[in-house]
Amino acid sequence: MNKELSSRIEALEIQIAHQEATVETLNQALTAQWKQIDTLTREMTRLTDRVSAAEQSIPASTGNEPPPPHY
Repeated sequence: MNKELSSRIEALEIQIAHQEATVETLNQALTAQWKQIDTLTREMTRLTDRVSAAEQSIPASTGNEPPPPHY
């Protein structure tokens, strides 16, 4: 094998190694983001349920109530 071909193969191997490291880093970042999105989605559902429960516990107004005296 000649020196030029050997150099080209070595350069390609280095490039592939860097790309594999980049892909792994991106995969880890993506996994962390999905975990955070999952956590935030569950928290949003929990808060929505709490707001809904609070709204149901408030008595419905009749709408015929006169305005307060300072009006």
